[in-house]
Amino acid sequence: MSINKEQEQREEVFHEEESLQEEEGQPGGEADATQEEMIEERSEEAVLKEELGKEKDKFLRLFAEFENYKKRTTRERMELYKTAGQEVISALLPVLDDFDRAVREIDRSEDSELFKGVTLIQNKFRDTLMGKGLEEIEVQTGDTFDAEIHEAVTQIPAPDKKLQGKVVDVIEKGYKLGDRIIRHPKVVVGK
Repeated sequence: MSINKEQEQREEVFHEEESLQEEEGQPGGEADATQEEMIEERSEEAVLKEELGKEKDKFLRLFAEFENYKKRTTRERMELYKTAGQEVISALLPVLDDFDRAVREIDRSEDSELFKGVTLIQNKFRDTLMGKGLEEIEVQTGDTFDAEIHEAVTQIPAPDKKLQGKVVDVIEKGYKLGDRIIRHPKVVVGK
């Protein structure tokens, strides 16, 4: 009977081990499968992290490109606002010149009321244009001729040696709008 008892005890131990293996998972079957699944999950996770990194990089590049686009268009828009009225103001410059000539002629006459009225209109017109950014380029007789600023209409023999290469007379005033010259002053240069 002792042999039977020993055999029964072995069978009980064997059955207990089997039940434990079933609860924990068998080392040969399910445990290997879970390890493989973990390895696959880790590799999938690495692939997903890599893809996420690529998408983040694309997003950052696209965002930076968009920011550059916004800055460029804002800068272009500001330039457009600054020079939007350039054509209109350039078209009005001859009218301003006509006012100057009219005031000179009316000043020669004896009619002071007419002179005051035309001068008021001229000043209002000039102030309106100046308010839009128009500036007169100051040129005096005796200023050094600068081809970047002045437009030489003709050269005449200088009445004085000091006026050689200098402005002898201003034929038409020059104007700039902001930093851009929209009409160069027309001058006569002494040679």
